[in-house]
Amino acid sequence: MSKPRSIFEDVSESKETLQAKTAKPRRKKPEGARKAIAGWLSVLFALVVVMILVGGLTRLTDSGLSITEWRPVTGAIPPMSAAEWDVEFEKYRAIPEYKLQNEGMSLEAFKTIYWWEWGHRQLGRLIGLVWVIGFVYFLARRQIPTGWTPRLLGIGLLGGLQGAIGWWMVSSGLTGARLDVASYRLATHLGLAFVILGLITWYILQLRRAEMDLFKARRQKLDKLARLSSILVVMVFVQILLGALVAGIDAGRYFPSWPLMAGQFVPPEAFDLTPGWRNFFENAGLVQFNHRIWAYVLLAKGLFVWWRARGTALVAVRRAYDWMAVILFGQVVIGIVTVMMAAPWNIAIFHQLLAIALFVLVLRARFVSLYPLEQKIARGT
Repeated sequence: MSKPRSIFEDVSESKETLQAKTAKPRRKKPEGARKAIAGWLSVLFALVVVMILVGGLTRLTDSGLSITEWRPVTGAIPPMSAAEWDVEFEKYRAIPEYKLQNEGMSLEAFKTIYWWEWGHRQLGRLIGLVWVIGFVYFLARRQIPTGWTPRLLGIGLLGGLQGAIGWWMVSSGLTGARLDVASYRLATHLGLAFVILGLITWYILQLRRAEMDLFKARRQKLDKLARLSSILVVMVFVQILLGALVAGIDAGRYFPSWPLMAGQFVPPEAFDLTPGWRNFFENAGLVQFNHRIWAYVLLAKGLFVWWRARGTALVAVRRAYDWMAVILFGQVVIGIVTVMMAAPWNIAIFHQLLAIALFVLVLRARFVSLYPLEQKIARGT
């Protein structure tokens, strides 16, 4: 026979129930210090933006070849005496840029361009230091989310590679008859800077939201819009590389007219250099022409993607593409002004700043297409 049940059994707590209540709850899988890491990456983001702008000013002031050696550690200390300044100046006077372009330059003028290049390199060292401190701190405290250690480590490795490519670029202007660095090396250097900036931007956008939130949002992604914006990211990146080629040979200071170039659609002597491939890197007319034409193509594509984004009812997505379209149109206008004024440094650097803004905004638009936020549907729009 079964044991009689107590009339109080339904309301009394069994031994097993008490143990379950007093037992420690299972700890959820930690997501790490997502917001703190996003904050650290935001500092790196700001430093990389400043680095790109200072690099542009270094190029516009013809300062990039003023330091003729690559000393990653000892180079952090600038000349501290008159004798040391004389040594640095003597090294500069031995390269083609001085002999063919700046012969007779005073020591004071040399110091001006030296400080620009020194500041540019110093910023690179600061970025490396900020990365090392942040990465080691979060790694030691085991606060890096699962799967994120290789991504954060990759940023540091790319930063180190960027330093090596920077010297590879500078070394191209130290010998032979070249007055400036090779334009394709400059494009590689700038391109990698934007790759690093793009990765940091994407990681910040991801880390600012919880992993589960991203997982849920991915189910609602706007596939077609995401694919269109992916193409747009590539097109903006290509235009940035073409802009670097323009800057590398000062092509923006030729043909100060629009929409024609010297009264023609295709500039004169666009294919005069031999072998023919050199024209795409060293012919000022063709290099600027390519930059112009790709701008028109990019504008058309960007406006088409913006128009497609208008079809979604998600307000945050539409606003992201609105801002992208505004900056894209403004960038084209500033580009035309830059050309017509023969690329003065202040307008040229603003043009570069807008390129950064456009690149980031296109990435952000792509992100909100892949991970749309839950929100109310706008009425009457």
